Amino acid sequence: MKKFLSSLIILFLVSVTVTVPAEAAGEGRAVWWQFQSIDTMKYSRDIAREKLKDSSFDTSIDLQVKNIAATGATHVAIATPYDEEFIPFLTRWVNAARKHKLNIWFRGNFSGWENWFDYPEISREEHLAKTKTFITKNAGLFQNGDVFTACPECENGGPGDPRQTGDVEGHRQFLIDEFVTTQQLFRNMGKNVRSNYFSMNGDMAKAIMDKETTTALGGIVTIDHYVASPQKLVKDIQNLAHQSGGKIILGEFGAPIPDIHGSMSQDQQAKWLNDAFKLLVSTPELVGINYWTNVGGSTQLWTENYEPKKAVDVVTFYFFPKTARGIVNDVFGSTIKNAQVSSSHKTVYANSAGNFQLPYIDSSDPLSVSAKNYISKEYNNYSSDKNIEVYLSPIRKGILFRLKLLTYRLLGRKIHG
Repeated sequence: MKKFLSSLIILFLVSVTVTVPAEAAGEGRAVWWQFQSIDTMKYSRDIAREKLKDSSFDTSIDLQVKNIAATGATHVAIATPYDEEFIPFLTRWVNAARKHKLNIWFRGNFSGWENWFDYPEISREEHLAKTKTFITKNAGLFQNGDVFTACPECENGGPGDPRQTGDVEGHRQFLIDEFVTTQQLFRNMGKNVRSNYFSMNGDMAKAIMDKETTTALGGIVTIDHYVASPQKLVKDIQNLAHQSGGKIILGEFGAPIPDIHGSMSQDQQAKWLNDAFKLLVSTPELVGINYWTNVGGSTQLWTENYEPKKAVDVVTFYFFPKTARGIVNDVFGSTIKNAQVSSSHKTVYANSAGNFQLPYIDSSDPLSVSAKNYISKEYNNYSSDKNIEVYLSPIRKGILFRLKLLTYRLLGRKIHG
């Protein structure tokens, strides 16, 4: 009788368990990197003055941005100068990005920093003052999720390359001042805009980005990096992450560069990029990529007539990856939050409702699902067009588990696994 009453009590407790509505499986779509961008500098900066009053160029802007959005990019990098003269041209690019649901990496600068368009040279102090004015006067250009870089490749202008001038500390402090100032401005606006992607070449990063500086710049090191092999690219990323203590963004990356790679056919370009991306998805130190460039130059993804090259399919495959989606439960069907889901390339964690999204390359790559106090399970049957239901058994099957198991059997309720 006592055993029967105990079972009834347990039955009652099970029956009144509150069910929490499941949240969406992850936030947004699954991606390999938090930041996936394609650069437009050849058209958004280099011909800015030429096309400043040419309204017919809007058709080209729209097509370029539309093509970039179709790859699965999260951002488009726009390099239009921040000078008052070019604000109307910048606005046209921004409007196209918003139309096609893209965030923006503002990757311009003030023309006087590198003497673009015959602008007179400006100092660090003038640059900082101009940056404050630009952001304040043009708040409407920015939205949550954007990235703003006040001074990309700063070593190419202003007082000069600190490796040559000897002013390493001054250069570090200038970057920090720009970062602190811009972050405060965006906070005051109530906008979540990052401003710590100060791209620089790899050798410059080695000289400048020590752990203290990297921490002061929000833990991000952004490099414009072109090397002969994908293996070398990954090794350099890992070394720089170790030196700086930060995560790495590839501010510029692409192939072929004639002086480095020689000439490449479309097939050779596509293969090189596929080899690189396949290694980069397994490089946890890397959190973002900006491909150089969409149109213009040897690395371009589209021809000058906007015809896609074979490399576009490669970029799209990685920017808009196949995704395994599912939910992790215990054997009674209750969700397990924070379960770890891993492939040979990436690890993600289930959200509070047990849902997960994991990008993958090949569905023959088994998924390993694990959680604290549960027996890990390997999952081999998955695809992008169906949701996975994974059920984990506890490592220790104590008295409470056995009583609950008995109750479920008495009720005829399903037990998984």
